[in-house]
Amino acid sequence: MKYSILIATLILSAVAHAQSSDKAKALLDEVYAKVSSYENIEVNFKFSLQNSEADINQDTRGDVTLQGEKYLLNYLGAQQLYDGNKVYTVVPENEEVTIEDKSEEENTVTPSKMLTFYKKGHTYTWDILQNVQGRKIQFVKLVPIDTNSEITSILLGIDAETKHIYKLIENGKNGTVTTITVNSFKTDQQLSKTLFTFDENKYKEEGYYIIRN
Repeated sequence: MKYSILIATLILSAVAHAQSSDKAKALLDEVYAKVSSYENIEVNFKFSLQNSEADINQDTRGDVTLQGEKYLLNYLGAQQLYDGNKVYTVVPENEEVTIEDKSEEENTVTPSKMLTFYKKGHTYTWDILQNVQGRKIQFVKLVPIDTNSEITSILLGIDAETKHIYKLIENGKNGTVTTITVNSFKTDQQLSKTLFTFDENKYKEEGYYIIRN
């Protein structure tokens, strides 16, 4: 009798887990469809890095404009531009510009993938629902399929009404917790035609050192 109860419990647990996974994936599919429907996206965000053992507690802000694979990122006093061909990183403090090919590493989360990275390489689980200033934020837990990943899990908070990503909490194997909170999310803005065009001559005239990798 006890054996039968154990088998029944295991089956119900497996069914519940499958339903949780399907529910989570369905929500993420909605988010992906919504993000993919926009011509462009502008995101202003807060970035937090914490590691109690290493006594690290850093907060900073940034913004990124996305259009397809192209992006313009302003973060930590530097600017990074991807024009669909090359990545240009401008560091005014050092008066340097680095020009390099886009990384083709599958696990690299670039700004152009920051809103869609979850589509591949993870298992999904339905998590908690939070009320944030009147907004219902549904969290989905992602666990990398790659057991060698430096990331143990990611909590992705999604606005239940807009289906926009509100928060990302990444837990690393080294104890580091990285949190990205979206402060503003604008779509289909009127962008300059030259926004994703790099003007090398401008930086040469300003005395910047150009590094090509």
